[in-house]
Amino acid sequence: MLQKMSDKLGFEELRAKYKDVLSKAFATNNIDLLDSFSKNTNETDRKAAMDQAYRDKLLELLIEDPDTLESYVCFCIESCRRQMVTPTMPVVLLGDIFDALTLNKCEKMFTYVENGVNIWKEELFFIACKNNLLRMCNDLLRRLSRSQNTVFCGRILLFLAKFFPFSERSGLNIVSEFNLENITEFGGDSSSTLKDSLDEEMVIDDEKNKLTIDYNLYCRFWSLQDFFRNPNSCYNKIQWKTFVAHSGSVLSAFSSYKLEAVELQKSKMNRLKAVTSDIEMDESSKEQHYFAKFLTNQKLLELQLSDSNFRRCVLIQFLILFQYLTSTVKFKMESQELKQDQMEWVKETTSLIYRLLGETPPNGKQFAECVKYILKREEHWNSWKNDGCPEFQKPKPPPQVDSTDEVKKSRKRRRPVGDIIREYESQNKYYMGNNELTKLWNLCPDNLTACRTKERDFMPSLESYMLGEHGGSGSSKTKRTADGGWGWRALRLLARRSPHFFVHTNNPIGRLPDYLDDMVERVTREVAANAAANNTNGESSGGSIDKTLKQEPADEEAEEQIETDIIKDGDTNDIEQVPDSTHAGEDDYEKSGRSRVTMITPAQLEAVSSKLSDWKKLAVKLGYKPDEIQYFETENATDASRAKNMLQLWFDDDEDASVENLLYIMEGLKLVEACEALRNIK
Repeated sequence: MLQKMSDKLGFEELRAKYKDVLSKAFATNNIDLLDSFSKNTNETDRKAAMDQAYRDKLLELLIEDPDTLESYVCFCIESCRRQMVTPTMPVVLLGDIFDALTLNKCEKMFTYVENGVNIWKEELFFIACKNNLLRMCNDLLRRLSRSQNTVFCGRILLFLAKFFPFSERSGLNIVSEFNLENITEFGGDSSSTLKDSLDEEMVIDDEKNKLTIDYNLYCRFWSLQDFFRNPNSCYNKIQWKTFVAHSGSVLSAFSSYKLEAVELQKSKMNRLKAVTSDIEMDESSKEQHYFAKFLTNQKLLELQLSDSNFRRCVLIQFLILFQYLTSTVKFKMESQELKQDQMEWVKETTSLIYRLLGETPPNGKQFAECVKYILKREEHWNSWKNDGCPEFQKPKPPPQVDSTDEVKKSRKRRRPVGDIIREYESQNKYYMGNNELTKLWNLCPDNLTACRTKERDFMPSLESYMLGEHGGSGSSKTKRTADGGWGWRALRLLARRSPHFFVHTNNPIGRLPDYLDDMVERVTREVAANAAANNTNGESSGGSIDKTLKQEPADEEAEEQIETDIIKDGDTNDIEQVPDSTHAGEDDYEKSGRSRVTMITPAQLEAVSSKLSDWKKLAVKLGYKPDEIQYFETENATDASRAKNMLQLWFDDDEDASVENLLYIMEGLKLVEACEALRNIK
C-alpha cells in the first residue's frame, strides 16, 4: 500500500514538472526544451505523465481564441512525431475542445480538423486515431440539429468521407437500411379548402392557372413521404395501389400547374413596385433559399407548389424510389420484386417526371440531364456494394524489363489461385487446379446435363435390336425371343420407343415369346412399308426406325391397317374404345371451361354487394389480411362499395375465383340474401 502511494505521489510530481516545462516550451514555441527534459525518464512513465500534462494545460487554454488552440494541437502533433506522447493525444485534445466550446466556436475550430485531413491519414495517426476521430464526429453530430445546423453536419460527413478509404465498412450502409425514424407529420382541418385560408393577394389572377388544393390532395401529397422513407412498403399489394393513386394525383397537379405562369405573374408584380430600385431587385432575384426539411402546414402547400426547388425535391424523391424498386440489391428478399405491369407503370411515370423536370424553370433541361447522370453513377455504386465492397486499388504500372538480364526475362510471376478462381466463377465455371481436369469438368454445366448428351445415349434403336444388325433366319429369331434376358430388354425398349406397347385389348397374352414374335413380325412389316414409301418419294431408304415410328399415318387406310394388326383376329366388339388422349383432353377442358363461370358480370357484382352487410366475414374467408380489410374500409364510404371493391379485386387477382366458388363460400358463411341475389341474376 505504501509503495502504491509513493508511486502515485511520484507520478503527480512528474506530471506537475512536465506541465511547467510544457507551459514554457509552448509559450516560447521551443519543443526541443520539452524533448531534452523528458529524455532521462522511462518511456512508459514519460508518455503517461506527458499525456496528462497536455490535458491539464488545455484546461487553462480553453478561454483563449481558436488560433491559440490550433497552435496547441499542432504542438502536440509534433510531440507525437518525436515519440514524447501517445499518437491518440491530438484527437483526445480536439475532443475535449469540442466538448467545452459552443457550437459557433466548434464550427470555426472544425476548419482546422478539415484542413489537417492529410495529417490524420499518416501512418502514425491513422490506425491509432481513426476510432477516436469517428467518435468525436459522432458526438458533434448528436449535438447538432439536422434542420438548423445542416451545413455543419454536411461538413462533418464530408470530412469522414475524405478521411476513411472507400472500403471502410464503418462508413457504409452495407445492409441497405432506411431511416425509418424520419417521420413526416401533417394534418389539419379538412372542412375547408386550402385556397380559402390563403390571402387574396397570394392568389393568381389568371383563372386558367388556378389550382384548387383541397384537403384530399394535401393528405395524398404528404402521405407519399412514408413511401419515400420506406421503399419496401411498395412491395405490398395494397400499399402499392395506394402509392399509385397518390402519385397520380400529385403528378397530375404538377402537370396542370405550370411554373411559367407564376414567373410571369411575379415579373408583373415586380414592375408595379416602383419603390424598389433596380439594384435591390437584382440582388433579390439572386437570393437562394435552402430548406433542410419543408414545412407541412396546409396553408403553405399552394405556395410550395409554386416553388421550383420544392417541386424538384419531390420529383427527385420519386426517381430515387423508382431506382431502388427496379435495381438489383443484394439484401432484398425474393418476394421484393415488381411485377410486369408495375414495371411498365414505373417506366411511364419516370418519363413523365423527367418531362416535368425539363419544364421546371430555371434551366430545366440541363437540371434533368444532371439528375439522370447522377442516378446512373449511383448504379455503379450499387453494383460495387453487391460485390461486397472490394477495396479500390490503383492499377500498377507495367514492370520495366531489363533486356540484358535473361534470367529476369524468363521468370514469370504466377497468378494467385484466388484470382483465377474468381475469374472462372465470373464465367460460371470451375477451376480444378489442372488444365485438362478443368477442361473436362466444364464440358457441361452439371452432371445431369452431361448424362443427357447424345454421347451418353447407349440405348439401341428398335430396328437394330428387334431384327438384329444383319437380319437373320427364322430359327435364330425364335431363339432370341425365347431368351429371358433378351425378352426383358425388348419389353423395356418397346415401352420407350414403340407406339404398340401400351394398347388396351381383351386378348390376353399367353406366352411372352409368342408376344415378342408377334412384335418382331410387326416391326419387320413396318420397316418394309416405310422403306417402300421412302423409295417411292425419292428419299433415302436408310432412315431411322425411331423417326419412322413417331410419324403419324399418312391416311385413314394406314391407320385402319395398324389397328387391324394390333387386334389380330380379336372380337372388335369386346375391345374398349379408347379415344385419343389429346383430343379427349381438349374436349373435356372445353366442356369444363364452359360449365365453370370464372368471371362475374357487373349486374351480379352490384346485386351481391348490396346484400353483403357482413362483408368483413367474407373478406377473412377469402384470405384478406387485417390491413387490407382496413384499406377497403377507409377507401370506400359504404358497405356496398367496400364489398364491391373487395370482390372485384378477388376476381382480378385470385386464380380460383369463380361464381361457383363464391356461392359455395357464402353458403358456408350462411349469407343467404347474397346467395339468392347472385342466383337470381343471370
